[in-house]
Amino acid sequence: MKINYLRKGENMSREQVKIKCIGMDEEGKGIVKIKGKEVHVPNLIDGETAVVEVLCQRNFINAKVIRIEEKSEYRVEPKCKYFNKCGGCQLQHLSLEGQRKFKQKSVEKLMKQYHKVNEIIMMEKPYFYRNKVHSTLAYDKNGKIISGIYEENTHNVIPIEECIIQDRRADEIIASICKIMRVHKMKPYNEDTGQGFLRHILVKTGFASNQIMVVLVVSSQIFPGKNNFVRELLKKHPEITTIVMNVNDRKTSMVLGNVEKVLFGKGYIEDTLCNCVFQISPKSFYQVNPIQTEVLYNKAIDMAKLKGNEAVLDAYCGIGTISLIVSSKVKNVIGVELNKDAVKDAIKNAKRNKITNAFFYNDDASDFMVSLAMKKQNVDVVFMDPPRSGSDEKFLSSLVRLSPKKVIYISCNPVTQERDIKFLTKHSYKVEEIQPVDMFPATGHVECVTLMSRVEK
Repeated sequence: MKINYLRKGENMSREQVKIKCIGMDEEGKGIVKIKGKEVHVPNLIDGETAVVEVLCQRNFINAKVIRIEEKSEYRVEPKCKYFNKCGGCQLQHLSLEGQRKFKQKSVEKLMKQYHKVNEIIMMEKPYFYRNKVHSTLAYDKNGKIISGIYEENTHNVIPIEECIIQDRRADEIIASICKIMRVHKMKPYNEDTGQGFLRHILVKTGFASNQIMVVLVVSSQIFPGKNNFVRELLKKHPEITTIVMNVNDRKTSMVLGNVEKVLFGKGYIEDTLCNCVFQISPKSFYQVNPIQTEVLYNKAIDMAKLKGNEAVLDAYCGIGTISLIVSSKVKNVIGVELNKDAVKDAIKNAKRNKITNAFFYNDDASDFMVSLAMKKQNVDVVFMDPPRSGSDEKFLSSLVRLSPKKVIYISCNPVTQERDIKFLTKHSYKVEEIQPVDMFPATGHVECVTLMSRVEK
């Protein structure tokens, strides 16, 4: 089958072709070959045959599924009505077994060259797990205030009433805020015009504590009728623990600004993870899936086989989760984190848990590693949990120079993790164990913790 359309005056064509999927990329998109080029197609599973619409413009080729003709045994009907629109859960069309196989294969493809990969640890009940919910405000075409997330690769807001991977309480609170906005004639912020007041709503929930934080990201420090707004929100949702106003008056894609004002409560919530209590502020990083986070961190600490006399460095430490959890098992821990708000929380968390052998520094992890290496400071074990972009050569070179006996590398992006591991294996380290953990069910993402040990010369 082939249907061609050529727009007058444009070097563009559309056609429908029958194609077979030959694999899947790390995001869960199907891989097909079109005109000799590899094209990645959403909602297509390895081995399936489908009719796709192909858009060709100059050297660019894009494709979308029209219909599936030969289905994979792992294809299921997505549970979410927003699938194919929001782009948040790329794998809802895959069964849980299909997701397990896909993620296991993805990690093995990258990592098997270094060591056999353990079976991925899946989540028993993979729904409503996200403890952090971010919603953007906008008007729909009828002028009604809506809340939701941006459609993939656009600035169009898709209204979301219920998300199957995030805390249900957050959905209810966000819906109430939209209703209160309409009553108060409060306008959502428009990124294009710079007009409007409420930009984003951020809801953080404590899994163990049941505490709830609501962050209202606004465009101005002047909040007309804020007392009445807060009063009405608390009347509808007395379960809310604290409400914070965050001011972002810049034309930026960044969600949070620098100025904060507590409108109700303490301005933070607490939650318990691996028997430690953590303070969570609006800007601090905290893993979004607390159930699987405990699995991940316990596995990472077990890998280290600590004896109690080790000096430990926790790089990219955030609010000090790993540092404080591991502190009872070692001589001392040094945590380093670039986010100053997270470091403040880490210090408070140490005091909150009466931990005296954990010390935190606000610094770039790479620069900090350089200074430690220059001082020839003794470090036995390094836990590192960098952002999705991974580490950099400055950090890795200093790590090699510091020469800890063990490195436990936790990553939310196996692609950059593999890149960094390649560097370390060329510089006196070998991989001892690789453990994938499904931290993000229904998405293409997978967490992976890897144990590396120094090769003795």
